[in-house]
Amino acid sequence: MTRPALSSSPLWRDARQSTPTRRFALALVGIALVVWLGTIGYIAIEGMTFVDALYMSVITVSTVGFGEVTPLSPGGRLFTIVLIVTGVGTVIYLLTVAAELVLEGTLRDFFGRSAMDKRIHDLTEHVIICGFGRLGKAVVGELQPYNVPMVVIESDASKENELIAMNLMYVIGSALEESVMEKVSIGSARAVVAATASDSDNVYIVLSVREKRPDIFIYARGDSEAGLRRLRLAGATQTLSAYQWGGMRIAASILRPSVVDFLELTTPGRQSEIDLEEIKVGPNSPANGKTVSEIERQNDRVRVVALKRGEEPISMIPNPDSPIAAGDLLVVIGEGKSLQNLSGL
Repeated sequence: MTRPALSSSPLWRDARQSTPTRRFALALVGIALVVWLGTIGYIAIEGMTFVDALYMSVITVSTVGFGEVTPLSPGGRLFTIVLIVTGVGTVIYLLTVAAELVLEGTLRDFFGRSAMDKRIHDLTEHVIICGFGRLGKAVVGELQPYNVPMVVIESDASKENELIAMNLMYVIGSALEESVMEKVSIGSARAVVAATASDSDNVYIVLSVREKRPDIFIYARGDSEAGLRRLRLAGATQTLSAYQWGGMRIAASILRPSVVDFLELTTPGRQSEIDLEEIKVGPNSPANGKTVSEIERQNDRVRVVALKRGEEPISMIPNPDSPIAAGDLLVVIGEGKSLQNLSGL
Protein backbone atom coordinates (compact mmCIF):
# COMPACT_ATOMS: atom_id res chain seq x y z
CA MET A 1 0.00 0.00 0.00
CA THR A 2 1.48 3.38 -1.01
CA ARG A 3 1.46 6.20 1.44
CA PRO A 4 0.17 9.58 0.31
CA ALA A 5 2.86 12.18 -0.21
CA LEU A 6 3.30 14.58 2.70
CA SER A 7 2.83 17.60 0.43
CA SER A 8 -0.60 16.32 -0.63
CA SER A 9 -1.86 16.02 2.95
CA PRO A 10 -4.64 18.58 3.63
CA LEU A 11 -3.23 19.26 7.10
CA TRP A 12 0.25 19.94 5.76
CA ARG A 13 -1.12 22.05 2.91
CA ASP A 14 -3.19 24.19 5.33
CA ALA A 15 -0.15 24.70 7.56
CA ARG A 16 1.91 25.94 4.63
CA GLN A 17 -0.79 28.23 3.28
CA SER A 18 -1.77 29.81 6.60
CA THR A 19 -0.81 33.47 6.97
CA PRO A 20 2.10 34.60 9.19
CA THR A 21 -0.39 36.45 11.39
CA ARG A 22 -2.36 33.25 11.96
CA ARG A 23 0.80 31.27 12.68
CA PHE A 24 1.89 33.95 15.16
CA ALA A 25 -1.46 33.71 16.94
CA LEU A 26 -1.19 29.89 17.03
CA ALA A 27 2.33 30.15 18.48
CA LEU A 28 1.08 32.47 21.25
CA VAL A 29 -1.70 30.01 22.03
CA GLY A 30 0.87 27.20 22.08
CA ILE A 31 3.09 29.08 24.58
CA ALA A 32 0.12 29.82 26.82
CA LEU A 33 -0.96 26.16 26.67
CA VAL A 34 2.53 24.88 27.55
CA VAL A 35 2.81 27.27 30.51
CA TRP A 36 -0.65 26.31 31.73
CA LEU A 37 0.06 22.57 31.47
CA GLY A 38 3.39 23.11 33.21
CA THR A 39 1.65 24.91 36.06
CA ILE A 40 -0.89 22.13 36.46
CA GLY A 41 1.90 19.51 36.33
CA TYR A 42 3.98 21.14 39.07
CA ILE A 43 0.92 21.45 41.28
CA ALA A 44 0.04 17.78 40.75
CA ILE A 45 3.56 16.31 41.00
CA GLU A 46 5.29 18.60 43.49
CA GLY A 47 2.28 19.97 45.41
CA MET A 48 3.35 23.58 44.75
CA THR A 49 1.10 26.58 45.20
CA PHE A 50 -0.35 28.09 42.03
CA VAL A 51 2.05 31.05 42.07
CA ASP A 52 5.13 28.86 42.64
CA ALA A 53 4.00 26.41 39.95
CA LEU A 54 3.36 29.24 37.46
CA TYR A 55 6.77 30.74 38.27
CA MET A 56 8.51 27.39 37.73
CA SER A 57 6.65 26.84 34.48
CA VAL A 58 7.59 30.27 33.09
CA ILE A 59 11.30 30.11 33.99
CA THR A 60 11.50 26.56 32.63
CA VAL A 61 9.90 27.42 29.29
CA SER A 62 11.94 30.62 28.94
CA THR A 63 15.19 28.81 30.02
CA VAL A 64 16.30 31.82 32.13
CA GLY A 65 17.76 29.48 34.77
CA PHE A 66 16.76 31.35 37.93
CA GLY A 67 16.76 28.09 39.89
CA GLU A 68 14.12 25.87 41.39
CA VAL A 69 11.63 27.15 43.95
CA THR A 70 12.07 23.89 45.91
CA PRO A 71 14.18 20.79 45.18
CA LEU A 72 12.38 18.62 42.67
CA SER A 73 11.56 14.94 43.02
CA PRO A 74 12.67 12.50 40.30
CA GLY A 75 9.19 12.72 38.80
CA GLY A 76 9.36 16.52 38.88
CA ARG A 77 12.74 16.49 37.12
CA LEU A 78 11.48 14.20 34.34
CA PHE A 79 8.45 16.46 33.92
CA THR A 80 10.77 19.49 33.73
CA ILE A 81 12.82 17.83 30.96
CA VAL A 82 9.68 17.26 28.90
CA LEU A 83 8.52 20.83 29.59
CA ILE A 84 11.89 22.27 28.50
CA VAL A 85 11.90 20.36 25.22
CA THR A 86 8.30 21.26 24.44
CA GLY A 87 8.54 24.86 25.65
CA VAL A 88 11.83 25.72 23.94
CA GLY A 89 10.55 24.33 20.65
CA THR A 90 7.41 26.44 20.91
CA VAL A 91 9.39 29.58 21.83
CA ILE A 92 11.73 29.09 18.85
CA TYR A 93 8.70 28.72 16.56
CA LEU A 94 7.20 31.91 18.03
CA LEU A 95 10.42 33.87 17.45
CA THR A 96 10.67 32.55 13.89
CA VAL A 97 7.13 33.60 13.02
CA ALA A 98 7.65 37.00 14.73
CA ALA A 99 10.74 37.58 12.60
CA GLU A 100 8.75 36.63 9.50
CA LEU A 101 6.04 39.12 10.45
CA VAL A 102 8.56 41.94 10.85
CA LEU A 103 10.53 41.10 7.68
CA GLU A 104 7.41 40.87 5.50
CA GLY A 105 5.85 43.98 7.00
CA THR A 106 2.83 41.92 7.99
CA LEU A 107 3.00 43.16 11.56
CA ARG A 108 2.95 46.76 10.38
CA ASP A 109 0.04 45.99 8.06
CA PHE A 110 -1.80 44.20 10.86
CA PHE A 111 -1.59 47.18 13.24
CA GLY A 112 -2.34 49.58 10.38
CA ARG A 113 -5.45 47.58 9.51
CA SER A 114 -6.55 47.59 13.15
CA ALA A 115 -6.09 51.37 13.37
CA MET A 116 -8.10 51.90 10.17
CA ASP A 117 -10.88 49.60 11.41
CA LYS A 118 -11.15 51.75 14.54
CA ARG A 119 -11.28 54.94 12.45
CA ILE A 120 -14.05 53.44 10.33
CA HIS A 121 -15.93 52.37 13.45
CA ASP A 122 -15.81 55.96 14.77
CA LEU A 123 -17.01 57.56 11.51
CA THR A 124 -20.19 59.66 11.45
CA GLU A 125 -21.93 61.46 8.58
CA HIS A 126 -19.71 59.64 6.10
CA VAL A 127 -20.33 58.31 2.59
CA ILE A 128 -20.12 54.58 1.87
CA ILE A 129 -19.06 53.75 -1.69
CA CYS A 130 -19.80 50.17 -2.74
CA GLY A 131 -17.51 49.30 -5.62
CA PHE A 132 -14.23 50.90 -6.68
CA GLY A 133 -14.69 50.69 -10.44
CA ARG A 134 -14.77 53.67 -12.80
CA LEU A 135 -17.89 55.18 -11.26
CA GLY A 136 -16.71 54.60 -7.70
CA LYS A 137 -13.34 56.21 -8.45
CA ALA A 138 -15.07 59.19 -10.06
CA VAL A 139 -17.22 59.73 -6.95
CA VAL A 140 -14.14 59.46 -4.73
CA GLY A 141 -12.27 61.95 -6.93
CA GLU A 142 -15.09 64.48 -6.65
CA LEU A 143 -15.50 64.13 -2.87
CA GLN A 144 -11.83 64.05 -1.82
CA PRO A 145 -11.05 67.75 -2.44
CA TYR A 146 -13.84 68.62 0.01
CA ASN A 147 -12.49 66.30 2.72
CA VAL A 148 -15.78 64.40 2.85
CA PRO A 149 -15.36 61.38 5.17
CA MET A 150 -15.89 58.21 3.18
CA VAL A 151 -15.16 54.50 3.20
CA VAL A 152 -14.93 52.20 0.18
CA ILE A 153 -16.16 48.60 0.06
CA GLU A 154 -14.37 46.61 -2.64
CA SER A 155 -14.49 42.86 -3.21
CA ASP A 156 -11.40 42.73 -5.44
CA ALA A 157 -8.32 42.46 -3.19
CA SER A 158 -6.02 43.38 -6.09
CA LYS A 159 -7.24 46.99 -5.80
CA GLU A 160 -6.01 47.32 -2.22
CA ASN A 161 -2.71 48.97 -3.20
CA GLU A 162 -4.59 51.59 -5.21
CA LEU A 163 -6.88 52.31 -2.26
CA ILE A 164 -3.85 52.68 0.00
CA ALA A 165 -2.11 54.98 -2.50
CA MET A 166 -5.18 57.25 -2.53
CA ASN A 167 -5.15 57.34 1.29
CA LEU A 168 -8.68 55.96 1.49
CA MET A 169 -10.39 54.07 4.29
CA TYR A 170 -11.64 50.79 2.91
CA VAL A 171 -12.89 47.28 3.61
CA ILE A 172 -12.03 44.37 1.33
CA GLY A 173 -15.23 42.36 1.19
CA SER A 174 -18.67 42.13 -0.36
CA ALA A 175 -21.21 44.92 0.16
CA LEU A 176 -23.85 42.18 -0.07
CA GLU A 177 -22.83 40.85 3.33
CA GLU A 178 -24.55 42.29 6.39
CA SER A 179 -21.38 42.01 8.50
CA VAL A 180 -19.45 44.19 6.02
CA MET A 181 -22.13 46.89 6.14
CA GLU A 182 -21.98 46.84 9.93
CA LYS A 183 -18.19 47.12 9.73
CA VAL A 184 -18.41 50.39 7.74
CA SER A 185 -20.78 51.93 10.32
CA ILE A 186 -23.91 52.01 8.20
CA GLY A 187 -25.86 53.21 11.24
CA SER A 188 -24.14 56.62 11.26
CA ALA A 189 -23.54 57.17 7.52
CA ARG A 190 -25.06 60.07 5.59
CA ALA A 191 -25.22 58.39 2.16
CA VAL A 192 -24.51 55.17 0.29
CA VAL A 193 -23.38 54.88 -3.34
CA ALA A 194 -24.14 51.51 -4.96
CA ALA A 195 -21.59 51.57 -7.79
CA THR A 196 -20.83 47.92 -8.51
CA ALA A 197 -20.84 46.63 -12.10
CA SER A 198 -23.89 44.41 -11.47
CA ASP A 199 -27.47 45.71 -11.52
CA SER A 200 -28.65 42.80 -9.40
CA ASP A 201 -25.95 43.43 -6.78
CA ASN A 202 -26.84 47.12 -6.65
CA VAL A 203 -30.54 46.29 -6.19
CA TYR A 204 -29.67 43.95 -3.31
CA ILE A 205 -27.43 46.62 -1.73
CA VAL A 206 -30.22 49.21 -1.96
CA LEU A 207 -32.75 46.82 -0.40
CA SER A 208 -30.36 45.87 2.40
CA VAL A 209 -29.39 49.46 3.20
CA ARG A 210 -32.98 50.73 3.02
CA GLU A 211 -34.04 48.03 5.50
CA LYS A 212 -31.40 49.18 7.98
CA ARG A 213 -31.66 52.92 7.32
CA PRO A 214 -35.04 54.10 5.99
CA ASP A 215 -33.85 57.72 6.18
CA ILE A 216 -30.49 57.49 4.39
CA PHE A 217 -29.72 58.83 0.91
CA ILE A 218 -28.92 56.03 -1.56
CA TYR A 219 -27.45 56.70 -4.98
CA ALA A 220 -27.34 53.72 -7.32
CA ARG A 221 -25.91 52.86 -10.72
CA GLY A 222 -27.94 50.95 -13.27
CA ASP A 223 -27.06 49.89 -16.81
CA SER A 224 -30.53 49.19 -18.17
CA GLU A 225 -34.04 50.61 -17.98
CA ALA A 226 -35.15 47.49 -16.09
CA GLY A 227 -32.25 47.89 -13.69
CA LEU A 228 -33.01 51.55 -13.05
CA ARG A 229 -36.70 50.76 -12.47
CA ARG A 230 -35.86 48.02 -9.97
CA LEU A 231 -33.40 50.27 -8.17
CA ARG A 232 -36.12 52.89 -7.72
CA LEU A 233 -38.57 50.23 -6.53
CA ALA A 234 -35.93 48.96 -4.09
CA GLY A 235 -35.71 52.41 -2.53
CA ALA A 236 -32.84 54.25 -4.26
CA THR A 237 -33.03 58.00 -3.71
CA GLN A 238 -31.44 58.67 -7.08
CA THR A 239 -30.47 56.39 -9.95
CA LEU A 240 -27.91 56.93 -12.69
CA SER A 241 -27.14 55.23 -15.98
CA ALA A 242 -23.71 56.33 -17.18
CA TYR A 243 -24.52 55.32 -20.76
CA GLN A 244 -27.84 57.17 -20.88
CA TRP A 245 -26.39 60.24 -19.19
CA GLY A 246 -23.45 60.31 -21.59
CA GLY A 247 -25.76 59.91 -24.59
CA MET A 248 -28.05 62.70 -23.41
CA ARG A 249 -25.06 65.01 -22.85
CA ILE A 250 -23.69 64.38 -26.34
CA ALA A 251 -27.11 64.90 -27.95
CA ALA A 252 -27.66 68.10 -25.96
CA SER A 253 -24.23 69.37 -27.00
CA ILE A 254 -25.16 68.81 -30.65
CA LEU A 255 -28.59 70.46 -30.34
CA ARG A 256 -27.84 73.21 -27.78
CA PRO A 257 -24.07 73.75 -27.57
CA SER A 258 -24.30 77.10 -25.79
CA VAL A 259 -26.53 75.67 -23.05
CA VAL A 260 -24.12 72.79 -22.48
CA ASP A 261 -21.17 75.19 -22.35
CA PHE A 262 -23.02 77.18 -19.71
CA LEU A 263 -23.77 74.04 -17.69
CA GLU A 264 -20.10 73.01 -17.89
CA LEU A 265 -19.10 76.48 -16.69
CA THR A 266 -21.44 76.30 -13.69
CA THR A 267 -20.75 72.73 -12.64
CA PRO A 268 -20.33 72.91 -8.81
CA GLY A 269 -16.84 72.66 -7.41
CA ARG A 270 -14.91 73.42 -10.62
CA GLN A 271 -13.38 76.58 -9.10
CA SER A 272 -14.27 78.53 -12.24
CA GLU A 273 -15.09 82.23 -12.40
CA ILE A 274 -18.83 81.44 -12.31
CA ASP A 275 -20.02 78.73 -9.99
CA LEU A 276 -23.17 77.13 -8.63
CA GLU A 277 -23.47 76.57 -4.91
CA GLU A 278 -25.91 75.20 -2.33
CA ILE A 279 -26.07 77.25 0.85
CA LYS A 280 -27.91 76.32 4.03
CA VAL A 281 -29.18 79.23 6.12
CA GLY A 282 -28.26 78.80 9.78
CA PRO A 283 -30.32 80.11 12.73
CA ASN A 284 -27.75 82.85 13.47
CA SER A 285 -27.08 83.79 9.85
CA PRO A 286 -27.47 87.48 8.87
CA ALA A 287 -29.47 86.19 5.89
CA ASN A 288 -32.16 84.84 8.22
CA GLY A 289 -35.34 86.94 7.83
CA LYS A 290 -34.20 88.78 4.73
CA THR A 291 -35.86 88.46 1.33
CA VAL A 292 -34.37 86.94 -1.79
CA SER A 293 -34.01 90.39 -3.40
CA GLU A 294 -32.19 91.74 -0.31
CA ILE A 295 -29.72 88.85 -0.46
CA GLU A 296 -29.04 89.58 -4.12
CA ARG A 297 -28.66 93.36 -3.60
CA GLN A 298 -26.23 92.93 -0.72
CA ASN A 299 -24.04 90.44 -2.62
CA ASP A 300 -22.76 91.56 -6.01
CA ARG A 301 -23.05 89.22 -8.97
CA VAL A 302 -25.16 86.65 -7.12
CA ARG A 303 -28.58 85.26 -8.09
CA VAL A 304 -30.78 82.89 -6.10
CA VAL A 305 -32.09 80.38 -8.66
CA ALA A 306 -33.87 77.95 -6.32
CA LEU A 307 -35.14 77.70 -2.74
CA LYS A 308 -35.82 74.48 -0.81
CA ARG A 309 -37.72 74.68 2.49
CA GLY A 310 -38.30 71.59 4.61
CA GLU A 311 -40.43 68.98 2.87
CA GLU A 312 -41.89 71.49 0.41
CA PRO A 313 -41.11 71.06 -3.32
CA ILE A 314 -38.11 73.05 -4.50
CA SER A 315 -39.05 76.50 -5.76
CA MET A 316 -37.27 77.46 -8.97
CA ILE A 317 -36.63 81.19 -9.52
CA PRO A 318 -38.27 82.12 -6.20
CA ASN A 319 -40.27 85.32 -5.79
CA PRO A 320 -37.90 88.22 -4.97
CA ASP A 321 -40.07 89.08 -1.95
CA SER A 322 -39.88 85.55 -0.50
CA PRO A 323 -38.44 85.70 3.03
CA ILE A 324 -35.45 83.51 3.92
CA ALA A 325 -35.83 81.38 7.06
CA ALA A 326 -33.41 79.33 9.12
CA GLY A 327 -32.97 75.87 7.65
CA ASP A 328 -33.69 76.97 4.07
CA LEU A 329 -31.45 75.70 1.28
CA LEU A 330 -30.55 78.26 -1.37
CA VAL A 331 -29.19 77.29 -4.78
CA VAL A 332 -27.15 80.28 -5.85
CA ILE A 333 -25.27 81.10 -9.03
CA GLY A 334 -22.67 83.82 -9.22
CA GLU A 335 -19.05 84.85 -9.13
CA GLY A 336 -16.88 82.48 -7.12
CA LYS A 337 -15.63 85.10 -4.64
CA SER A 338 -19.13 86.45 -4.03
CA LEU A 339 -20.42 82.94 -3.41
CA GLN A 340 -17.65 82.38 -0.85
CA ASN A 341 -18.63 85.59 0.96
CA LEU A 342 -22.29 84.54 0.96
CA SER A 343 -21.40 81.05 2.22
CA GLY A 344 -19.48 82.65 5.07
CA LEU A 345 -22.70 84.31 6.23
